[in-house]
Amino acid sequence: MEALRIISDEHRSLWRLLVALDGLNCDMRDHGPQEAIGTVEQILDYIDSYIDRMHHPKEDIYLFPRLLERRPDVQKSIDFLKMQHLEGPRFLESIRRRGRDIMAGKEVNEQAFFVDLDQFIAHLQEHIRIEERDVMPAARDSLTAEDWAEIDAPFLRNDDPLFGDNVRAEFEALRARLVQTAPAPFGLGGSPDNAAPTYVAASITAKASPLLSIRGLTSHYGRIQALNGIDLEIHPGQLVALVGANGAGKTTLLRTVSGVQPASGGSVNFAGRDITRMSPHERVKLGICQSPEGRQVFGPLSIEDNLRLGAYTRDKRESEEDIEKMYAMFPILKEKRHLPAGTLSGGQQQMLAIGRALMGRPKMLLLDEPSMGLAPLLVEEVFNVVKTLKGQGMTIFLVEQNAFAALAIADRGYVLETGHITLTGTGQELISNEQVRAAYLGM
Repeated sequence: MEALRIISDEHRSLWRLLVALDGLNCDMRDHGPQEAIGTVEQILDYIDSYIDRMHHPKEDIYLFPRLLERRPDVQKSIDFLKMQHLEGPRFLESIRRRGRDIMAGKEVNEQAFFVDLDQFIAHLQEHIRIEERDVMPAARDSLTAEDWAEIDAPFLRNDDPLFGDNVRAEFEALRARLVQTAPAPFGLGGSPDNAAPTYVAASITAKASPLLSIRGLTSHYGRIQALNGIDLEIHPGQLVALVGANGAGKTTLLRTVSGVQPASGGSVNFAGRDITRMSPHERVKLGICQSPEGRQVFGPLSIEDNLRLGAYTRDKRESEEDIEKMYAMFPILKEKRHLPAGTLSGGQQQMLAIGRALMGRPKMLLLDEPSMGLAPLLVEEVFNVVKTLKGQGMTIFLVEQNAFAALAIADRGYVLETGHITLTGTGQELISNEQVRAAYLGM
């Protein structure tokens, strides 16, 4: 059923894009289209190319015919989806023509453009709802293993010119440009001539023993016990996700690992050393660097000074070299490097907080709620940053309320409830766990 997983992933990505597009449309209504119309045109270009070249053809050619053989009762839903596959591109092209006219300064009925954009967003969202509600459950329940073998093969084929990795890479690059140039708060608000960011991480050589080992850890706020007997391990190069409800103790655990919150019992070992009573700045020297909840940038200081503070335990010459790496990673920070950090949008501040942590050249990066309060486009981009760092060998301990997104990229996950670890397993095992799905994934 890999095809269903791929389609669902594409639906989630497209839904976030539609939410961002709806926000931009509201912004254009209130303030005029001049600032946002370029980004809207890029998003429509992305949707047009992505849907026509990658999403709909896969369903029309491979999934729908086989499903109709097994479940003729879903004919009405499939006919509706296929009709939208045919009519959607024509409707989209008429919207894009109006958008291009607005960009060129021609006289256009802007209100009609806004209304058409609303309808287009609503149509696509209804399309996703019907497919997720009617078609995908029917496919899951009725198609055989032989059916899935035939359907999954083209979805997973890496060298396919229509669906392969090269085409996906093309759309990833286009999407990165969208995030970079979209005005705040929908995107990062950078200049259109900036290259898409590249990421640099410290590479960790895999070892048999864990990099971080926590045993029986407890922590208190006065008489209130926040952590109760935590056992947890993170191996070099792993991305470990910690999920749980508000007040479960997730941030307290990260703060105890970084030394900001004292442990009242148990032990914390890092790279073979007991660091339970070690001061926070000594832990930074060892390679534990944190991007805190709420970003917590130093608002009055410049962006560049914020980055320098991340490297305060290191040699100045090395830190200057790494600042340039951070600017290559997050071009928007270079554009605004002399401005106070407090003037940045939420998404820009999150990039600064991650960059500041990376300036410490961490052996383990602690990320506390990196997607909190961000627009959908930026949430996905933050997770792209995390995935790229993971791919380059960075060991990451991720705390995140967006449980599905965190577990989907995690090697291992832990579920924390009222200070106790209640479940652990691989990311995919926890996503499939009925208890986790009901409590944290809304499924």
